[in-house]
Amino acid sequence: METKRILLEVAYDGTAYHGWQAQDGVSTIEGEINKALKRLTGENIEVIGASRTDTGVHGLCNLAVFDSNMNILPEKYAFALNSFLPGDIVIRRSVQVSDGFHPRKCKTKKTYRYVIDNEVMPDPLKIRYSWHVSYDMDIDRMSQGAKYLLGEHDFSSFCASGSTALSHVRTVDDIQIVKNGSEIAIYVTGNGFLYNMVRIIVGTLAEVGRGKIEPHKVDDILKACDRTMAGPTAPACGLTLLNIQWEDS
Repeated sequence: METKRILLEVAYDGTAYHGWQAQDGVSTIEGEINKALKRLTGENIEVIGASRTDTGVHGLCNLAVFDSNMNILPEKYAFALNSFLPGDIVIRRSVQVSDGFHPRKCKTKKTYRYVIDNEVMPDPLKIRYSWHVSYDMDIDRMSQGAKYLLGEHDFSSFCASGSTALSHVRTVDDIQIVKNGSEIAIYVTGNGFLYNMVRIIVGTLAEVGRGKIEPHKVDDILKACDRTMAGPTAPACGLTLLNIQWEDS
């Protein structure tokens, strides 16, 4: 029987999960998908994900691959797996890819969106998907500060302790800050991100927006390569992995 490598596009509400990566004793996105595959195929399958999102972080397009001998059309895996998955995890698409395809060995650009609920009182319908910030924020100041983060830099100042990355050099291609009513959305695109990097960027830009840090000081924070110089880590609930794009596509 032919072994096929299947690519899954996965969307999930990360509120109830301890991140993407499978871990003993706790519920994770990867763990739930592995269990669903076991029930569907009878095989002990461990998927390989493109991005290991942290506890409480959401995803609209994370990617994962696995190999299986099951005689089922590749596009049908999505429908079949969804019947075994909890409602807050959905396989949006499934396709066959080449045997050598590996989502973490391809050159990609990832876009994260962070949402801030900037009202005096929190909206209970937004609590799971945004960070409530009651103080006034100046998005023009935030955009000025964000410009210093563009390009290739050592982002040690924006990396939480506990990171296992061998290098803290990353490339940020774009940061867009958009205000729509009381909602502020921050879009960050880059070739890869360190542990809590986007959330620390957001926490720092929030301090710029409220006037506690001058926009040009973001450059000093970046060059210091010292986590204590940057702002707080924004809560996980506001962060969503929005898109993964292959650089040659």
